[in-house]
Amino acid sequence: MSSKKKKKAALYEKLRAATNSNAMNKTSIIVDASKYIGELKKKVDRLNHEIGTSSTPQNSLSAQVTVETLEKGFLINVFSGKNCPGLLVSILEAFEELGLDVLDARVSCEDNFQLEAIGGDQNQGHDAQVVKQAVLQAIHNWNGGR
Repeated sequence: MSSKKKKKAALYEKLRAATNSNAMNKTSIIVDASKYIGELKKKVDRLNHEIGTSSTPQNSLSAQVTVETLEKGFLINVFSGKNCPGLLVSILEAFEELGLDVLDARVSCEDNFQLEAIGGDQNQGHDAQVVKQAVLQAIHNWNGGR
């Protein structure tokens, strides 16, 4: 058998194995492979549809959080591109748990969510990273309730 024929025969054997085909002639192997490819395409479409409809909750929030250390507290900025009813309460509860007093705040909840707050640290023991983590946890908890 020539090298070219051996390669074709090996290719058909690989197609048979990959598609779990029991066919013996070349045409049937190719038909089985085509059916198998069609089934795979349907599975991919179904999985893509499932991922598209269930991977991210519609109310999931992506927010930017920055915390700067001030002389006696922190400047906390939170921004999200969409309105988030109830998020302010979650963040204020996080401040309370940390023992931060809100000394000054500006909040906008019209089309997006924006909070700029100055928090005074009663305990004088927190650093900016701890405050940021607490705010991020409040956002995460708020997302979990949606």
